[in-house]
Amino acid sequence: MTATQLEQRHEPTRRIPRFQTFKALQNRDYRLLWISLIVSSVGTWMQIIAQSLLVLRLTRSPLSLGAVSLAQASSFFLFALIGGSVADKIDKRKFLLVTQSLSMLLALILGILTITGLIQVWMIVLLAFCSGTVLSFDQPTRSSLVPLLVPKEDLMNAISLQSVVFNGSAFIGPALAGSMIGIFANWGNTLHLHYPLIGYAGNFFLNAISFFGVLFVLYSLHVPEALLEQASTKRGPMLESIRASLGVISKDAALPWILSGYAAMLFFGPSTSLILPVFATGILHIQDAQLGILFSASGLGVILGALLVASLGNFQQKGWLLLISFFVWSISLLIFAISKNFWLSCVALTCLGIGQNGIGATTITLMQTRVPPQMRGRVMSLNTLCIMGVRPLGDFPASAAITAIGGPLTVIASASLVGGYTLFLLLARPSIHRI
Repeated sequence: MTATQLEQRHEPTRRIPRFQTFKALQNRDYRLLWISLIVSSVGTWMQIIAQSLLVLRLTRSPLSLGAVSLAQASSFFLFALIGGSVADKIDKRKFLLVTQSLSMLLALILGILTITGLIQVWMIVLLAFCSGTVLSFDQPTRSSLVPLLVPKEDLMNAISLQSVVFNGSAFIGPALAGSMIGIFANWGNTLHLHYPLIGYAGNFFLNAISFFGVLFVLYSLHVPEALLEQASTKRGPMLESIRASLGVISKDAALPWILSGYAAMLFFGPSTSLILPVFATGILHIQDAQLGILFSASGLGVILGALLVASLGNFQQKGWLLLISFFVWSISLLIFAISKNFWLSCVALTCLGIGQNGIGATTITLMQTRVPPQMRGRVMSLNTLCIMGVRPLGDFPASAAITAIGGPLTVIASASLVGGYTLFLLLARPSIHRI
């Protein structure tokens, strides 16, 4: 199969859509993977919520939750770059079958330990570290597989739809987790199975089951061998492979600045799980139900941002889209920091989510398209490292700053730092708004 034939392999079955928002779903393999990931992501969120509630039930200490998060974040720092290097050297489809199977096994182990009453906090911390290690290899591999499933002009649309999957499931998963804990507990009582943790275990088992759809789709994908070979590189020393990928990025006129801005947003921008409870109790003086609305407003913004970026299709002025998204994010965070009105805060958080997704989707698209196909896994491992490692790391100094100077001043400082860096990119780095 020639290179031209590979580029045109989607053309016989593709139609020109009237709307661009879901254009990438016209590609069979990507559509199947996208649908299966919806189910899997809902299961993942169910486990995240149930696991957090289980930790609090076992210890009644928020510090234990921090230990679980830190264990997972540390695994990304240790293995993310290695995972990206491995992803570039192997058959991505076959490797994902391994990583997804391991994730399913970890969920199953957690369920068994929980339902038998053997579970302890140190076990959850260990399993979180193992889960993070698997994800360090899984996520860059999954990200580098997407360009093999869609034409280049659909890549930005596909990446935005990936964001819809994760953030859309964030609406469904937590609600299902809380409901299923009660349902499984009632079933246990009806069947005279008096296991106090059966409700949590049920969520872990459902998450394990949710991986079957992804495994089936991965097994049935039809990715031409020539494309897989083109996206792979010859095996070589691991450190040399990582160094080569970093060298490719450093030689690019725009990528180092784009990645540094992305990392700055993730590090200096405190997560909503950190700042929203602080503002809810100390600034807005609202109840738990309204706090839930604040979280939903942020999640809604990310979904709207993903749909907006997806609708743009193969937008040519990606540099300007990135800079505008940075400014939207910074201004929205600043408005939220000074707002004392609940509904204004909701609007600000929605705009914050839109800006955040614009930054993320554009950054990932540029990372995918400005490097050789055989280095996409290694480059995407940097994205995994930023999201899973840099963001949790940034919440530690942010929490200290909130304690020292208060929530509003901390958030104002965060918005100002990222906004100032964006202004620097706009004025001093013209290579960005030329891409």
